[in-house]
Amino acid sequence: MSNALPDTARIAADPRWLPHSIDLASERMLFVHIDAGDLTAPGFLADIDPGAAHNACWLPFDAVRSMQVEAGPLHFIFHTAFCRSTLLARALNIEGISVGMAEPGVIAHLASAGERAHGLIGPVCNLLSRQWETAGGRSAAVFVKPTNHANALIPALLSARPDATAVLMTNPLPTFLRSVDSRALMGRRWGRQLYLETMGYIGMDLGLDGREQFLMTDLQAAGIAWFLSQRYFAGLLNGPDAARVRLLDGDRFDRDRTRALEAVLSLAGVAFDKAGLQAVVEGPLFRRHAKLGGAFAGEAAVPAPSFAQEAEQVGQWIGMIAEQAGVAVPVPQTLF
Repeated sequence: MSNALPDTARIAADPRWLPHSIDLASERMLFVHIDAGDLTAPGFLADIDPGAAHNACWLPFDAVRSMQVEAGPLHFIFHTAFCRSTLLARALNIEGISVGMAEPGVIAHLASAGERAHGLIGPVCNLLSRQWETAGGRSAAVFVKPTNHANALIPALLSARPDATAVLMTNPLPTFLRSVDSRALMGRRWGRQLYLETMGYIGMDLGLDGREQFLMTDLQAAGIAWFLSQRYFAGLLNGPDAARVRLLDGDRFDRDRTRALEAVLSLAGVAFDKAGLQAVVEGPLFRRHAKLGGAFAGEAAVPAPSFAQEAEQVGQWIGMIAEQAGVAVPVPQTLF
């Protein structure tokens, strides 16, 4: 990693200098220099190793806040996890039309920092929105897909960019639970972690004391996290930003890829060429794993009987909670 301090104006002018993480103790932001190919590489932008990047540089928060950035159109893809949101972000890397970013790490860092970093949200949005020069011309818009662990920041991100649109991606509970279960121990641990996170910022009284919550199964905890996210998304679709927010079902996206891409770009007001979109859909992107690379093998054909039984029971339980809360789950698609 370079310790030299490149010209701040040069970093501000070049979208390849990506804001990557923050250090609250020293009040600095780390930038890493990436290539356009990194935007479509397997994995997430958050996983870029600064030590292995072409170049990396820390800048003081004051320098970041005072940067003169030529901001461009910025739009968001928010999601409930395991719903093909990474695939959508990758598919939006269309030459001369748009750039898609899958989980830049800086947004997760801002979410973890809470109110201490709120003054950086606007500057970070502007930095992420810078237009990219590609072989097909200058990108007309940037689409950013943050991690779902940063969903607490959705109102702040939309407030920072009143020109932005947002696609909320989700999927049915059985699909979600199956993805959690397929990741074995770490997937079930992740489900409990998500439960703790969502209860922290969009929680509701479930009528369960501490002991009863501890006795929940992993899939029950994950199911509650899914439900709370559905409730949250329903509120966004009917809130003050409703005119620029739409919901996309991940399974529907998989069945109707071209129409989904057209709808996302149309919502954002981005002109596109239908033949260009069709080339993306028919290209190699949809034949490889969006997160891991390599050929996409799909999900296991038949879940274990024990999982199927538990998932059905969790689904019935979540259905009763949703009915009492007056929330239709999953939230119906509104994008197209």
